[in-house]
Amino acid sequence: MGNLKLTNISKSFGALTVLHDINLSIDEGKFVVFVGPSGCGKSTLLRIIAGLEDITAGEIEISGRDVVHLSPAERKIAMVFQSYALYPHMSVRKNLAFGLENLKFKRDEIEVRINEAARMLAIEPYLDRKPRQLSGGQRQRVAIGRAIVRNPDIFLFDEPLSNLDAALRVQTRAEITKLHRDIKTTMIYVTHDQVEAMTMADQIVVLNSGRIEQVGTPLELFEGPKNLFVAGFLGSPRMNMLKGTVIGMHDGCMTLDMGHGTTWSAGIEPNASMIGKPVLAGVRPAHFSVNEKDGLPFVVQYYESLGTETYVYGTLEGQSDQIIIHQAGHFSPAPGSRLRIAPLPERLHVFDPGTGLAIPRRAKQRDESHAVA
Repeated sequence: MGNLKLTNISKSFGALTVLHDINLSIDEGKFVVFVGPSGCGKSTLLRIIAGLEDITAGEIEISGRDVVHLSPAERKIAMVFQSYALYPHMSVRKNLAFGLENLKFKRDEIEVRINEAARMLAIEPYLDRKPRQLSGGQRQRVAIGRAIVRNPDIFLFDEPLSNLDAALRVQTRAEITKLHRDIKTTMIYVTHDQVEAMTMADQIVVLNSGRIEQVGTPLELFEGPKNLFVAGFLGSPRMNMLKGTVIGMHDGCMTLDMGHGTTWSAGIEPNASMIGKPVLAGVRPAHFSVNEKDGLPFVVQYYESLGTETYVYGTLEGQSDQIIIHQAGHFSPAPGSRLRIAPLPERLHVFDPGTGLAIPRRAKQRDESHAVA
Protein backbone atom coordinates (compact mmCIF):
# COMPACT_ATOMS: atom_id res chain seq x y z
CA MET A 1 0.00 0.00 0.00
CA GLY A 2 1.09 3.59 -0.54
CA ASN A 3 0.20 7.07 0.54
CA LEU A 4 0.24 10.15 -1.66
CA LYS A 5 1.13 13.77 -1.00
CA LEU A 6 0.66 16.55 -3.55
CA THR A 7 2.18 19.92 -2.70
CA ASN A 8 1.46 23.13 -4.66
CA ILE A 9 0.78 21.26 -7.91
CA SER A 10 0.17 23.49 -10.92
CA LYS A 11 -0.20 22.55 -14.57
CA SER A 12 -0.24 24.85 -17.58
CA PHE A 13 -0.55 24.23 -21.29
CA GLY A 14 1.09 27.33 -22.70
CA ALA A 15 -0.77 30.35 -21.32
CA LEU A 16 -3.68 28.18 -20.09
CA THR A 17 -3.42 27.05 -16.46
CA VAL A 18 -5.59 23.98 -15.84
CA LEU A 19 -4.53 23.14 -12.26
CA HIS A 20 -3.99 25.81 -9.63
CA ASP A 21 -1.88 25.14 -6.54
CA ILE A 22 -3.28 21.71 -5.63
CA ASN A 23 -2.47 20.48 -2.11
CA LEU A 24 -3.74 17.05 -1.10
CA SER A 25 -2.74 14.15 1.17
CA ILE A 26 -4.16 10.63 0.76
CA ASP A 27 -3.56 8.02 3.44
CA GLU A 28 -2.66 4.39 2.81
CA GLY A 29 -5.56 2.11 1.95
CA LYS A 30 -8.10 4.86 1.27
CA PHE A 31 -10.55 4.89 -1.63
CA VAL A 32 -10.52 8.50 -2.85
CA VAL A 33 -12.73 9.82 -5.63
CA PHE A 34 -11.93 12.92 -7.70
CA VAL A 35 -15.24 14.35 -8.87
CA GLY A 36 -16.26 17.44 -10.76
CA PRO A 37 -17.76 18.64 -14.05
CA SER A 38 -16.14 18.03 -17.42
CA GLY A 39 -13.00 20.14 -17.86
CA CYS A 40 -12.41 20.66 -14.13
CA GLY A 41 -8.93 19.05 -14.26
CA LYS A 42 -9.61 15.74 -12.50
CA SER A 43 -8.25 13.49 -15.28
CA THR A 44 -5.23 15.76 -15.77
CA LEU A 45 -4.49 15.49 -12.05
CA LEU A 46 -4.76 11.70 -12.23
CA ARG A 47 -2.39 11.57 -15.21
CA ILE A 48 0.08 13.75 -13.30
CA ILE A 49 0.02 11.28 -10.39
CA ALA A 50 0.56 8.45 -12.88
CA GLY A 51 3.51 10.19 -14.50
CA LEU A 52 1.75 10.51 -17.87
CA GLU A 53 1.79 14.33 -17.65
CA ASP A 54 4.58 16.58 -16.41
CA ILE A 55 3.85 19.20 -13.79
CA THR A 56 4.55 22.90 -14.21
CA ALA A 57 5.28 23.35 -10.52
CA GLY A 58 4.98 21.45 -7.24
CA GLU A 59 5.98 18.19 -5.57
CA ILE A 60 4.62 14.62 -5.68
CA GLU A 61 5.44 12.01 -3.03
CA ILE A 62 4.31 8.37 -3.08
CA SER A 63 5.10 6.39 0.07
CA GLY A 64 7.56 9.12 1.10
CA ARG A 65 9.47 9.06 -2.22
CA ASP A 66 9.79 12.09 -4.48
CA VAL A 67 8.46 10.71 -7.78
CA VAL A 68 8.34 13.86 -9.91
CA HIS A 69 11.19 12.67 -12.12
CA LEU A 70 10.30 8.95 -12.08
CA SER A 71 8.64 7.12 -14.95
CA PRO A 72 5.16 5.59 -14.50
CA ALA A 73 6.68 2.10 -14.03
CA GLU A 74 9.03 3.39 -11.33
CA ARG A 75 6.19 4.98 -9.36
CA LYS A 76 4.60 1.60 -8.44
CA ILE A 77 1.18 2.63 -9.68
CA ALA A 78 -1.27 0.87 -12.00
CA MET A 79 -3.90 2.63 -14.07
CA VAL A 80 -7.26 1.46 -15.40
CA PHE A 81 -8.48 3.48 -18.38
CA GLN A 82 -11.96 4.31 -19.63
CA SER A 83 -11.29 2.60 -22.97
CA TYR A 84 -10.08 -0.76 -21.51
CA ALA A 85 -6.89 -0.51 -23.66
CA LEU A 86 -6.68 -4.29 -24.15
CA TYR A 87 -4.58 -5.86 -26.91
CA PRO A 88 -7.20 -7.30 -29.28
CA HIS A 89 -4.95 -10.01 -30.76
CA MET A 90 -3.97 -11.40 -27.33
CA SER A 91 -5.95 -13.72 -25.07
CA VAL A 92 -7.10 -12.51 -21.66
CA ARG A 93 -4.27 -14.51 -20.09
CA LYS A 94 -1.72 -12.88 -22.38
CA ASN A 95 -3.14 -9.41 -21.69
CA LEU A 96 -2.71 -10.00 -17.97
CA ALA A 97 0.81 -11.35 -18.41
CA PHE A 98 2.16 -8.82 -20.89
CA GLY A 99 3.21 -6.09 -18.47
CA LEU A 100 4.85 -8.54 -16.10
CA GLU A 101 6.76 -10.17 -18.94
CA ASN A 102 8.13 -6.77 -19.93
CA LEU A 103 9.27 -6.31 -16.33
CA LYS A 104 11.12 -9.65 -16.56
CA PHE A 105 9.03 -11.51 -13.96
CA LYS A 106 9.54 -15.25 -13.78
CA ARG A 107 6.92 -17.44 -15.47
CA ASP A 108 5.85 -19.13 -12.22
CA GLU A 109 5.30 -15.79 -10.49
CA ILE A 110 3.32 -14.49 -13.47
CA GLU A 111 1.01 -17.52 -13.37
CA VAL A 112 0.42 -17.14 -9.63
CA ARG A 113 -0.52 -13.47 -10.07
CA ILE A 114 -2.76 -14.13 -13.08
CA ASN A 115 -4.64 -16.92 -11.33
CA GLU A 116 -5.16 -14.86 -8.18
CA ALA A 117 -6.44 -11.84 -10.13
CA ALA A 118 -8.72 -14.05 -12.23
CA ARG A 119 -10.15 -15.64 -9.10
CA MET A 120 -10.81 -12.26 -7.44
CA LEU A 121 -12.53 -10.86 -10.54
CA ALA A 122 -14.36 -14.07 -11.56
CA ILE A 123 -12.79 -14.11 -15.02
CA GLU A 124 -11.24 -17.59 -14.80
CA PRO A 125 -13.55 -19.01 -17.54
CA TYR A 126 -12.42 -16.29 -19.96
CA LEU A 127 -8.62 -16.57 -19.71
CA ASP A 128 -8.24 -18.17 -23.14
CA ARG A 129 -10.70 -15.86 -24.92
CA LYS A 130 -9.86 -12.76 -26.97
CA PRO A 131 -11.27 -9.36 -25.90
CA ARG A 132 -13.77 -9.35 -28.80
CA GLN A 133 -15.39 -12.45 -27.29
CA LEU A 134 -16.14 -10.63 -24.01
CA SER A 135 -18.91 -8.27 -22.91
CA GLY A 136 -18.11 -4.70 -21.88
CA GLY A 137 -18.24 -5.60 -18.20
CA GLN A 138 -15.93 -8.58 -18.70
CA ARG A 139 -13.45 -6.44 -20.63
CA GLN A 140 -13.40 -3.91 -17.84
CA ARG A 141 -12.70 -6.66 -15.31
CA VAL A 142 -9.77 -7.80 -17.45
CA ALA A 143 -8.46 -4.23 -17.50
CA ILE A 144 -8.72 -4.13 -13.70
CA GLY A 145 -7.02 -7.54 -13.51
CA ARG A 146 -4.10 -6.23 -15.56
CA ALA A 147 -3.64 -3.58 -12.88
CA ILE A 148 -3.99 -6.05 -10.00
CA VAL A 149 -1.26 -8.39 -11.21
CA ARG A 150 1.28 -5.57 -10.93
CA ASN A 151 0.65 -5.38 -7.16
CA PRO A 152 0.98 -1.56 -7.14
CA ASP A 153 1.15 0.81 -4.20
CA ILE A 154 -1.70 2.85 -5.72
CA PHE A 155 -4.46 2.02 -8.21
CA LEU A 156 -5.65 4.81 -10.50
CA PHE A 157 -9.05 4.59 -12.24
CA ASP A 158 -9.93 7.08 -15.00
CA GLU A 159 -13.74 6.98 -15.44
CA PRO A 160 -13.66 3.17 -15.83
CA LEU A 161 -17.44 2.70 -16.01
CA SER A 162 -18.29 5.31 -18.65
CA ASN A 163 -18.62 2.76 -21.47
CA LEU A 164 -20.97 0.42 -19.57
CA ASP A 165 -24.77 0.42 -19.57
CA ALA A 166 -26.66 1.37 -16.42
CA ALA A 167 -27.06 -2.15 -15.00
CA LEU A 168 -23.41 -3.04 -15.62
CA ARG A 169 -22.29 0.24 -14.05
CA VAL A 170 -24.05 -0.68 -10.81
CA GLN A 171 -22.64 -4.23 -10.86
CA THR A 172 -19.07 -3.18 -11.67
CA ARG A 173 -19.21 -0.38 -9.13
CA ALA A 174 -20.00 -2.97 -6.47
CA GLU A 175 -17.20 -5.22 -7.72
CA ILE A 176 -14.61 -2.42 -7.49
CA THR A 177 -15.79 -1.51 -3.99
CA LYS A 178 -15.50 -5.15 -2.91
CA LEU A 179 -12.07 -5.39 -4.53
CA HIS A 180 -10.86 -2.45 -2.49
CA ARG A 181 -12.22 -4.02 0.68
CA ASP A 182 -10.43 -7.29 -0.12
CA ILE A 183 -6.99 -6.01 -1.15
CA LYS A 184 -6.95 -2.82 0.99
CA THR A 185 -4.74 -0.96 -1.50
CA THR A 186 -4.94 2.81 -1.99
CA MET A 187 -7.27 3.65 -4.88
CA ILE A 188 -7.86 6.97 -6.63
CA TYR A 189 -10.90 7.04 -8.88
CA VAL A 190 -11.95 9.78 -11.30
CA THR A 191 -15.58 10.27 -12.28
CA HIS A 192 -18.03 13.00 -13.23
CA ASP A 193 -20.83 10.87 -11.74
CA GLN A 194 -21.54 12.09 -8.23
CA VAL A 195 -23.57 8.93 -7.47
CA GLU A 196 -20.40 6.87 -7.98
CA ALA A 197 -18.53 9.31 -5.75
CA MET A 198 -21.10 9.15 -2.95
CA THR A 199 -21.44 5.35 -2.95
CA MET A 200 -17.81 4.28 -3.41
CA ALA A 201 -15.54 6.77 -1.69
CA ASP A 202 -13.93 6.90 1.73
CA GLN A 203 -13.06 10.47 0.80
CA ILE A 204 -14.24 12.76 -2.01
CA VAL A 205 -12.18 15.53 -3.61
CA VAL A 206 -14.45 18.02 -5.39
CA LEU A 207 -12.70 19.91 -8.20
CA ASN A 208 -13.88 22.92 -10.16
CA SER A 209 -11.94 24.91 -12.76
CA GLY A 210 -8.65 23.34 -11.70
CA ARG A 211 -9.05 24.04 -7.99
CA ILE A 212 -10.05 21.87 -5.04
CA GLU A 213 -13.35 23.14 -3.66
CA GLN A 214 -13.69 20.74 -0.73
CA VAL A 215 -12.32 17.45 0.61
CA GLY A 216 -14.17 15.16 3.02
CA THR A 217 -16.19 12.01 3.49
CA PRO A 218 -19.36 11.65 1.40
CA LEU A 219 -21.50 12.44 4.44
CA GLU A 220 -19.42 15.47 5.41
CA LEU A 221 -19.78 16.97 1.95
CA PHE A 222 -23.48 16.12 1.68
CA GLU A 223 -24.34 17.49 5.12
CA GLY A 224 -21.87 20.37 5.22
CA PRO A 225 -21.06 21.79 1.75
CA LYS A 226 -18.71 24.73 2.19
CA ASN A 227 -19.96 26.68 -0.83
CA LEU A 228 -22.66 26.91 -3.48
CA PHE A 229 -20.72 24.84 -6.01
CA VAL A 230 -20.35 21.81 -3.73
CA ALA A 231 -23.95 22.16 -2.53
CA GLY A 232 -25.22 22.14 -6.10
CA PHE A 233 -22.92 19.45 -7.45
CA LEU A 234 -23.28 16.75 -4.78
CA GLY A 235 -26.76 15.38 -4.33
CA SER A 236 -29.27 14.12 -6.88
CA PRO A 237 -31.50 15.95 -7.50
CA ARG A 238 -29.61 19.15 -6.71
CA MET A 239 -30.07 21.23 -3.58
CA ASN A 240 -32.80 23.87 -3.91
CA MET A 241 -31.73 27.50 -3.43
CA LEU A 242 -34.36 29.97 -2.24
CA LYS A 243 -33.86 33.71 -1.79
CA GLY A 244 -34.28 35.16 1.69
CA THR A 245 -33.27 38.08 3.89
CA VAL A 246 -31.76 37.95 7.39
CA ILE A 247 -34.08 39.80 9.76
CA GLY A 248 -32.80 38.74 13.16
CA MET A 249 -30.53 36.65 15.39
CA HIS A 250 -31.86 35.12 18.60
CA ASP A 251 -30.57 32.31 20.84
CA GLY A 252 -28.07 31.16 18.25
CA CYS A 253 -30.64 31.09 15.47
CA MET A 254 -30.82 33.21 12.34
CA THR A 255 -34.30 34.29 11.27
CA LEU A 256 -34.89 34.56 7.54
CA ASP A 257 -37.71 36.42 5.82
CA MET A 258 -38.60 34.11 2.91
CA GLY A 259 -41.43 36.25 1.52
CA HIS A 260 -45.12 35.32 1.35
CA GLY A 261 -45.36 36.28 5.04
CA THR A 262 -43.13 33.32 5.96
CA THR A 263 -40.05 33.21 8.18
CA TRP A 264 -37.59 30.35 8.62
CA SER A 265 -35.18 29.77 11.47
CA ALA A 266 -31.68 28.35 10.93
CA GLY A 267 -29.14 27.32 13.56
CA ILE A 268 -26.30 29.61 12.46
CA GLU A 269 -23.31 30.98 14.34
CA PRO A 270 -24.36 34.47 15.58
CA ASN A 271 -23.32 37.28 13.25
CA ALA A 272 -25.14 40.57 13.76
CA SER A 273 -23.52 42.07 10.66
CA MET A 274 -25.69 39.79 8.50
CA ILE A 275 -28.97 41.41 9.59
CA GLY A 276 -30.68 43.01 6.61
CA LYS A 277 -28.56 41.16 4.06
CA PRO A 278 -29.83 38.81 1.34
CA VAL A 279 -28.96 35.12 1.63
CA LEU A 280 -29.71 31.88 -0.16
CA ALA A 281 -31.48 29.20 1.85
CA GLY A 282 -30.42 25.73 0.69
CA VAL A 283 -32.79 22.79 1.13
CA ARG A 284 -32.32 19.32 -0.33
CA PRO A 285 -35.47 17.85 -1.94
CA ALA A 286 -35.82 15.18 0.76
CA HIS A 287 -35.54 17.76 3.55
CA PHE A 288 -38.85 19.52 2.88
CA SER A 289 -41.97 18.77 4.85
CA VAL A 290 -45.26 19.27 3.00
CA ASN A 291 -48.51 20.99 3.97
CA GLU A 292 -47.06 22.91 6.88
CA LYS A 293 -49.38 25.72 8.01
CA ASP A 294 -46.58 28.28 7.87
CA GLY A 295 -44.91 26.90 4.74
CA LEU A 296 -44.21 28.65 1.47
CA PRO A 297 -46.85 28.36 -1.28
CA PHE A 298 -45.61 25.78 -3.81
CA VAL A 299 -47.35 25.39 -7.17
CA VAL A 300 -47.05 21.89 -8.66
CA GLN A 301 -45.93 21.60 -12.29
CA TYR A 302 -45.59 17.82 -12.54
CA TYR A 303 -44.36 14.81 -10.58
CA GLU A 304 -42.31 11.66 -11.21
CA SER A 305 -43.40 8.64 -9.18
CA LEU A 306 -41.03 5.69 -8.88
CA GLY A 307 -43.41 3.72 -6.68
CA THR A 308 -41.20 3.81 -3.60
CA GLU A 309 -40.58 7.56 -3.90
CA THR A 310 -41.88 10.62 -5.74
CA TYR A 311 -40.20 13.79 -7.00
CA VAL A 312 -42.47 16.81 -7.35
CA TYR A 313 -41.39 19.74 -9.55
CA GLY A 314 -42.84 23.21 -9.22
CA THR A 315 -42.28 26.84 -8.33
CA LEU A 316 -43.06 29.18 -5.51
CA GLU A 317 -46.23 31.16 -6.18
CA GLY A 318 -45.41 34.12 -8.40
CA GLN A 319 -41.81 32.98 -9.08
CA SER A 320 -40.12 31.12 -11.94
CA ASP A 321 -37.18 29.26 -10.36
CA GLN A 322 -37.90 25.53 -10.25
CA ILE A 323 -37.99 23.76 -6.90
CA ILE A 324 -37.86 19.97 -6.42
CA ILE A 325 -39.31 18.19 -3.40
CA HIS A 326 -39.03 14.50 -2.54
CA GLN A 327 -41.68 12.42 -0.83
CA ALA A 328 -41.45 8.80 0.26
CA GLY A 329 -43.86 6.40 -1.45
CA HIS A 330 -46.34 7.29 -4.18
CA PHE A 331 -47.55 10.91 -4.12
CA SER A 332 -49.67 12.32 -6.93
CA PRO A 333 -50.53 16.03 -6.55
CA ALA A 334 -52.42 17.45 -9.52
CA PRO A 335 -50.58 19.89 -11.79
CA GLY A 336 -51.47 23.43 -10.74
CA SER A 337 -52.34 22.40 -7.18
CA ARG A 338 -50.83 24.29 -4.26
CA LEU A 339 -48.87 22.81 -1.38
CA ARG A 340 -47.25 24.43 1.63
CA ILE A 341 -43.58 23.50 2.03
CA ALA A 342 -41.11 24.13 4.85
CA PRO A 343 -37.60 22.79 5.54
CA LEU A 344 -36.61 20.50 8.36
CA PRO A 345 -34.92 23.17 10.53
CA GLU A 346 -31.84 21.09 11.33
CA ARG A 347 -31.24 20.48 7.59
CA LEU A 348 -31.44 24.12 6.42
CA HIS A 349 -28.24 25.55 4.87
CA VAL A 350 -27.58 29.27 4.44
CA PHE A 351 -25.20 30.77 1.87
CA ASP A 352 -23.84 34.25 1.24
CA PRO A 353 -24.74 34.96 -2.42
CA GLY A 354 -21.88 37.47 -2.69
CA THR A 355 -19.04 35.10 -1.75
CA GLY A 356 -20.81 31.81 -2.50
CA LEU A 357 -19.67 30.49 0.88
CA ALA A 358 -21.80 28.65 3.42
CA ILE A 359 -22.52 30.58 6.61
CA PRO A 360 -21.32 28.27 9.41
CA ARG A 361 -23.91 26.44 11.45
CA ARG A 362 -23.76 26.18 15.21
CA ALA A 363 -21.36 23.44 16.29
CA LYS A 364 -24.11 21.71 18.28
CA GLN A 365 -26.38 21.57 15.24
CA ARG A 366 -23.64 20.13 13.04
CA ASP A 367 -23.20 17.30 15.55
CA GLU A 368 -26.95 16.68 15.69
CA SER A 369 -27.36 16.59 11.89
CA HIS A 370 -24.59 13.99 11.60
CA ALA A 371 -26.21 11.91 14.30
CA VAL A 372 -29.56 12.06 12.51
CA ALA A 373 -27.96 11.04 9.20
